[in-house]
Amino acid sequence: MPHISLPEGFPGITGGFVFRPETAKPMRELAHVLLHGPSTLSPGERELIATYVSSRNDCYFCQTSHGAAAAAHMGKDWGLVDQVKRDFGRADISEKLKALLTIAGKVQLGGKHVTAEDVTRARELGASDTEIHDTVLIAAAFCMFNRYVDGLATWQPEDHAMYASMGEHLASEGYLAPSIKG
Repeated sequence: MPHISLPEGFPGITGGFVFRPETAKPMRELAHVLLHGPSTLSPGERELIATYVSSRNDCYFCQTSHGAAAAAHMGKDWGLVDQVKRDFGRADISEKLKALLTIAGKVQLGGKHVTAEDVTRARELGASDTEIHDTVLIAAAFCMFNRYVDGLATWQPEDHAMYASMGEHLASEGYLAPSIKG
């Protein structure tokens, strides 16, 4: 049960967005730019970063919805999404993405955990400064989004089909328009 009176029928972050639409707009815009806008990282890679950080923060709604979006971008490969959450070092992803996930995991712990060596390693594996920047910002933003969802104790359904549908919507349409209707 949510800690405050949120509109019923809106899962996860959507409940907070409906409650305060004036704060939803800039949060949706940030998510859209980071995960759906132009980038040298694929949308699937960016969604994997968001999923990984959300799983480390134990935010069920965010790790499942963004995992669904990652899977939608990556040929419905839920196994890859699960592997990245469990042990990305063994996942079938690029070494560059592994280095970026290392950075994202350190940001999740606290920004000062990221070292010059982490950044040098990512660069050596082909990451650009923009990709490093965006990885840090995705990780930081998802720490905020995760804490927003869980701090309000929003409704987080366990219906896998709902998340799969949401992931398809996010992958095709992005974050500016709601994916769930109440």
